[in-house]
Amino acid sequence: MKYYPVNLNIRDRCCLVVGAGPVGARKTNVLLSCGADVTVVSLEVSSPVSRLAAEERIVLKRRPYQNSDIDTAFLIFAATENAELNQRIYEDARIQGKLCNIADHPELCDFTLPAVIERGDLMITVSTSGKSPAYARWIRQQLEAQFGPEHAELLQLLGGIRKKLRQQAGDTEAQRRIFEHLMDHGLLEYVKDNDRQHIDALLASVLENENM
Repeated sequence: MKYYPVNLNIRDRCCLVVGAGPVGARKTNVLLSCGADVTVVSLEVSSPVSRLAAEERIVLKRRPYQNSDIDTAFLIFAATENAELNQRIYEDARIQGKLCNIADHPELCDFTLPAVIERGDLMITVSTSGKSPAYARWIRQQLEAQFGPEHAELLQLLGGIRKKLRQQAGDTEAQRRIFEHLMDHGLLEYVKDNDRQHIDALLASVLENENM
């Protein structure tokens, strides 16, 4: 299956997780890390989810799932061990045109969750279209070794440069050449080594000649 890649802004959006076991807890924590308003519905609740409820970080409804639970949900996650219930949640979501993810059943998913590498604002995702999450995790581990914390600092630096250039209303093609020149002339290595002298010298030489 061919998926459409997209990064969603779910800050302050209502997201529903049905099931509060280990899988439901993982889904809930990821949603919270992205700023979502999370509601969890489940009769049985694991300790991690109970703690989140006690800390008032989520809304917890200790009862069976009801189809009205999805009415206000932006994203829906079915993470129960009951295949029939998961199927029902998926069908209810389809009726309302809501996006639904069924844990470990990509054929019943409107979207899948990729393996993620995060370095500050840098996010690298790996997807196998649901065919092998284990392989996606293995690739993620390889990439984690290649992309260290210096990439977070580099991105902050590049973001500041981009903002400055945009304020000057420079030519887009010229801006692209500036970024390529910075990378080609060792900016990443200087950041990794925390070599402020060479960073400042490189930036000065490039930004003083913006039409290079």
